[in-house]
Amino acid sequence: MLDLLPEIADALRDGLPVVALESTLIAHGMPWPENFETAMRVEEAVRNNNAIPATIAILNGRLKVGLTKTELELLARGGRSVFKCSPRDFAQVIARKQQGATTVAGTLFAAGIAGISVMATGGIGGVHRGAGNTFDVSADLPELARSALMLVSAGAKSILDLGATLEYLETLGVPVVGYQTSEFPAFYTRTSGLPVPLQVENPEELAAIFTIRKRMGMSQGMLVAN
Repeated sequence: MLDLLPEIADALRDGLPVVALESTLIAHGMPWPENFETAMRVEEAVRNNNAIPATIAILNGRLKVGLTKTELELLARGGRSVFKCSPRDFAQVIARKQQGATTVAGTLFAAGIAGISVMATGGIGGVHRGAGNTFDVSADLPELARSALMLVSAGAKSILDLGATLEYLETLGVPVVGYQTSEFPAFYTRTSGLPVPLQVENPEELAAIFTIRKRMGMSQGMLVAN
C-alpha cells in the first residue's frame, strides 16, 4: 500500500536529502489552477536548494510518497472532492481506494514510514481559542510529538491561541526553534509577540541539534519556525 516514487527511493537509499511536503494545500488550500501552479513552485524551490521534494498523498487507495506531475494535477483538479487525511483517516481511504490529501499530521506519519527526516509546510495547526471548553486541538501537535522529524514551518496559523500552542508543544516535549528569529511567526505574518525558546542562525546548528536528539533516542519531532 506504500509506493515510493523511484527518485525518492533512490535518494533515500543513497542518503540524499529529501523533503516531505503535504498535499492538503493542493486539494483544499487553493482553487484550480493556482493550486497546481503553487505545488509545482514549491517542488521547484526544494530542488533549487539541492534537495528532492516528496509530496505525499493517497491515490486510488495507495499511499504515495513522491508524486509525478500528472498525479499532482489529478490532486489539484480533484480539489475539495479529495478526502482530507489525518492519520486516523488513512485506513478507510486506503480500504475504499479513494483519493486523499495529507494534512501536516498525515504527512508526518507517512514520511516517518518512508524514512524521511525533514518536512516543510506553511502554518501548522495548534490549540484553538476556547479549547479549554471545546478541547479543539489540531492533530498536528500530538503527531509531531510521535514523529521524530524536523518540521520546518512558518509557525502556526494566526487564528489559533498561539500562546497555548507553544505551551502544549512544551508539554509534549517538542522543541521549538526559531530560525534566524527570536519571535514565533504566525503563518502569513512574521510576528506574534511570542518569543521562541531557542534561536538558531544557521542550518548546520539545526542539523547538529536534530542529530543529537536522534542519537539520544528522543521520539519527539522538532519544530523549526522560519
